[in-house]
Amino acid sequence: MKYNRVSADCHIDLCWMPPDLFVTEARPSMRERMPYVIDGPDGPYWTCKNGTSFGLKNGLGPSGAKYVPGTHARADLMAATNLYEDGKKDIRRVSDPHLRIKDMELDGVDAEVLYGILGAASKLSDHEAANEMYRIYNDWLSDFCTHYPDRHIGLACLPYGDIDAAVKEIYRVKDLNLRGIELSCSWDMEPMYHPCWEPLWQTINEVGLPLHFHTFPAMDPAKRAGLDRNSSRAAIFTIVSGFQMNLVNIIAAIIGKAVLERYPNIRIALGESGIGWLPYALDRMDFEWEDRFQDLGLKMKPSDYWRRQCKATFQFDMIGTKLVDDIGVESLMWGSDYPHGDGVWPESDKYIAEQFGHLPDDVMRKITCDNAVEFYGLNS
Repeated sequence: MKYNRVSADCHIDLCWMPPDLFVTEARPSMRERMPYVIDGPDGPYWTCKNGTSFGLKNGLGPSGAKYVPGTHARADLMAATNLYEDGKKDIRRVSDPHLRIKDMELDGVDAEVLYGILGAASKLSDHEAANEMYRIYNDWLSDFCTHYPDRHIGLACLPYGDIDAAVKEIYRVKDLNLRGIELSCSWDMEPMYHPCWEPLWQTINEVGLPLHFHTFPAMDPAKRAGLDRNSSRAAIFTIVSGFQMNLVNIIAAIIGKAVLERYPNIRIALGESGIGWLPYALDRMDFEWEDRFQDLGLKMKPSDYWRRQCKATFQFDMIGTKLVDDIGVESLMWGSDYPHGDGVWPESDKYIAEQFGHLPDDVMRKITCDNAVEFYGLNS
């Protein structure tokens, strides 16, 4: 296939999954611990045995929020395409491969990388059930991607908080038609420099599937409990203003632990990370390594490992696109973030022209197409 635009960050959220999928496909002993849909005051919503809500069925964004006109400009633009009205009729444009292709074409996207349902594990609060949920999702995603294998680039979700299970799942999914693996980076995980991750690094280096970390709020939602409305809104504002920069804790730990030096086959992608913060972070890592951390076992500057083995994705970052040379054009991949409210669908043309207009055509093409085609082996 000839590619002209590849979105390296898109989503399939739990709220858009087939309502009976997890209960139907779970092992009999696990069925009562799976997410399922029941009726609620605002319509059908996803829940589980512990009573936690995963959001409205076919709702807004990763949390399955209720769409309220006039409160979120990007959501209003998505709603104008009837995305949420279709969802109320159980027309799941996000999770139907044929309907999703139409939404891609509406936005001029030839192929897209599909991040999955990792955030659901923390709400499930049941590691064993979460592992089963991910197994079911990965099998479903593999089938989803068979319809348009050159256009839907699926990422398998790895078990949460269970490294042995994650290793087993990597070996299980390596022969499925998926193009990468995704690991949670939530607030309650061991840092990436912890020795417990070593079996994971060894396995990824052996299997060769690229590893993805999608940006994730660094604050436990429970900490907002009891706040008044203004304080809660300020907390959310703080989270969404800075959550992408938290990924420095992932990439610095991986580079600092010499993971990329010891395992040159490992490739890392940061999903929806933004890029404007990267030049400072890379420069800071280089300075500290040269000044006092040459005992880390690195043979190159940290920024060299970044350019050799890592990618960052973003949808709209006017600061970052002024600093392409400082980051390394080879390490950048654009994404629309469909169907999330932080994204630019269905107006990707507008935002691509606005932020890349000052760049040479070949540089823009690398960021919006060629880098992703190479990273995921789409022409191989």
